[in-house]
Amino acid sequence: VVFLIFNILCFISLSMFKLLIYYLFCYRYGMGTAAVDQSLYPLHRCKTIHLVRHAQGVHNVEGEKNHDAYMSEDFFDAQLTPLGWKQVANLRNHVKSCGLSKRIELVIVSPLLRTMQTASGVFGGEAHSDGIKEAPLMTENIGDSDHPAISSVNCPPFLAVELCREQIGNHPCDKRRAISEYQNMFPAIDFSQIETDEDTWWTPEREKREEVTARGLKFLDWLWTRQEKEIAVVTHSSFLFNTLSAFGNDCHPNVKSEIGKRFANCELRSIVIVDRGMIGSDESSTNYPGKIPSGPDLPSDVADDKLSTNGSNV
Repeated sequence: VVFLIFNILCFISLSMFKLLIYYLFCYRYGMGTAAVDQSLYPLHRCKTIHLVRHAQGVHNVEGEKNHDAYMSEDFFDAQLTPLGWKQVANLRNHVKSCGLSKRIELVIVSPLLRTMQTASGVFGGEAHSDGIKEAPLMTENIGDSDHPAISSVNCPPFLAVELCREQIGNHPCDKRRAISEYQNMFPAIDFSQIETDEDTWWTPEREKREEVTARGLKFLDWLWTRQEKEIAVVTHSSFLFNTLSAFGNDCHPNVKSEIGKRFANCELRSIVIVDRGMIGSDESSTNYPGKIPSGPDLPSDVADDKLSTNGSNV
């Protein structure tokens, strides 16, 4: 009996070893691993999101020298530095040269000065002319920048959304102005999603990281209510880091690291988000039902199965 049990255990161990070797072989050469390493989703249940962190702000410069500078009222609703505007110009050239500027259907922007300056400079039109009837996207010299006005002609619509603001509270640089003031600075940005003129979100107490993550996930859920499929989101470092850190746990560690890496000033990363829970209600604009006109279309594998079944019954 002992000998029999020993042989059974050896057989099981050998079988498990062979199975392990098989899976290692599959992993190494990519055989039969699609269910583990890849996923397929209908195109109309996906959105392409182009995430952008704002360019360098005056608070970034001083905060790097001394973290206490973030507490200074001097940096209330911090604006871009001259170097930040150069970063904006470089990113603008990139999105034009790679064709991205022609594909984006909507620009969502955090309602703070540095993000709206960045979004306008990167995705807006050319220099605004007084002869143009449309309201400018950004008026001139916003934030004492000496930057010319930016046109809203031939650019996607811009929508300010409070959910994608920076981590809220404690730091004056993350407190916004009244929306009525912003409307004079950025006449073509749509502020209709924001409920109050004054900033009722900012408090002296700093928002916890897990609260930022929860807000970020709520923002992504809201994003699915939009019909646009390719969207740019111009936002902030902490918001991006804490939101994206919630993802990638089902991926290779390198992919998880890539998703959660902190953004540099004026960095752009493109991601695809997938509607696994059927939050979105729209239908595919490219799928085609087939059989038009209708006719016989028995698949060959089904025909083979029928033939095999009929043959076995004879």
